[in-house]
Amino acid sequence: MKFLLVAAGGAVGAALRYLIDRTVQARHDTTFPWGTFAVNVTGSMILGMLTGAALAAASPQDVQLLLGTGLCGALTTYSTFSYETLSLAEAGARFLAAVNVIASVVAGLGALFVGLALAQAVFG
Repeated sequence: MKFLLVAAGGAVGAALRYLIDRTVQARHDTTFPWGTFAVNVTGSMILGMLTGAALAAASPQDVQLLLGTGLCGALTTYSTFSYETLSLAEAGARFLAAVNVIASVVAGLGALFVGLALAQAVFG
């Protein structure tokens, strides 16, 4: 049963990653990977909220598996982030590559903390 929850969340997360990435990237005429940035920051916030709910004992393990492991695991993508950063650097856009690394880490951690704070405000 637990495997099916992770698989279901993963199926939704992967589809959302594709849709969000393509929608966001289509709106920007730049080589900066805004789509991947958006899915990673969004996933970080969701995971922060889920973690806050779990810490408050307001999130059953099944929900954590479905949303945390499945949805967020498939929605966020470290491999694409790495590939796109390397591609920027190899194309001579080293400044954008550095911005991608720094902004992704800072925004991802910030989104996680905001999600955690929101969950603590709701469940704490």
